Amino acid sequence: MAQDIRDLFAKEREKTYIMKKGHEARFLSKLEEELPGNSVQKRFPSIFWLGIAASLTIIFGLGVYFFSVSNTVDSNSTSTIVENGKEDEDLKTISLGDLSPDLKKIESYYVTNINIQLSDLDYTGENKIVVDGYMERLAELDKEYSKLNVELNEIGPNDQTITALVKNLQLRLQLLQKLKTKLNQLKSSKNEQESSNTI
Repeated sequence: MAQDIRDLFAKEREKTYIMKKGHEARFLSKLEEELPGNSVQKRFPSIFWLGIAASLTIIFGLGVYFFSVSNTVDSNSTSTIVENGKEDEDLKTISLGDLSPDLKKIESYYVTNINIQLSDLDYTGENKIVVDGYMERLAELDKEYSKLNVELNEIGPNDQTITALVKNLQLRLQLLQKLKTKLNQLKSSKNEQESSNTI
């Protein structure tokens, strides 16, 4: 009773099967009736073109977004309140951002944040003395930055000058953040005094 499966497969390979004439044509026509190929073929191009249109729309949208963001960054960097040093018209000067793309990003980051901090200040008559004290220190740091730029142009780029320029930008930003914190403390203490006076 037990038969070797290899023998069974060998016997099957020896047999030849012949299909009836026209069997393949009948099979394809029945298949066509059950699954019409025309509707699949007609539907595919519309989905294909719809996908291409969606891809182009996304690419166009991203392009517009990045173009507008880069224009905003460029317009912010040209209309800065913080001066990056005075340029002599006859002499081409270089700044920190001209040395490398990374340094340009660093300079742009600090200058932008300094300008944001300056624009957010609440300058009133009550906090005038505090703000003026911080602004004097900020002006000193600005003069120091100008001197460092002159040094950068005269001596050339070196690690000490570049580090001093970045440190100067950091100090200015920290100074403005301290000023903002101080103004918030003054404002909250004034509000506490007013609330205690009303009670």
